[in-house]
Amino acid sequence: MAKQRERAWNTEGERHGVTREAVPAKLVCGIIACSARDMERAERVLEEAFGKIELRSERVPFNETPYYQREMGDELVREWTSFERLISQDAIVDAKLTTNALENRLARPDGARSANLDPGYIVASRLVLATTKDYAHRIYLGKGTYAEVALVYRAGSFRPLEWTYPEYRKPVALDFFTKVRTTYLAQLHAGT
Repeated sequence: MAKQRERAWNTEGERHGVTREAVPAKLVCGIIACSARDMERAERVLEEAFGKIELRSERVPFNETPYYQREMGDELVREWTSFERLISQDAIVDAKLTTNALENRLARPDGARSANLDPGYIVASRLVLATTKDYAHRIYLGKGTYAEVALVYRAGSFRPLEWTYPEYRKPVALDFFTKVRTTYLAQLHAGT
């Protein structure tokens, strides 16, 4: 049995201890904004930084947690976006640093954020989110940035994990990320 596993492993072109480049990923960004106007401003600066937005989710009220209300207000809206251009998976560190700078650029005169920007990426098997907050299930990537797997693709659909944020468990998010995954796989297949 072990020889069969080893043979199967080797026939896929994999070798123990041999490194290779990771497959490119589809950049996504979650946006929480104070208003529709602030959402549109956030989209514009994201496109300046990362290129054309390819897909947008439905905009929905954000009321999962009061965490952002003190700083940003009570009538928050949530949207997810994906971008046309693929990125290397390790570029997520710089993407997080960029979104942090964009949040500061979008801030109100009193310094309060008008938008919260959370970048991540999709590959065939998972959605990974970048954060600056450490926790037991997060892996340090460098430059003050951590990554967490938020959703895994199994048996034909994205599935949340025990730590997945509540809004990422909802059908609007799962449907959006499924569409992004389909677009991503077509883009990989086409070699773009």
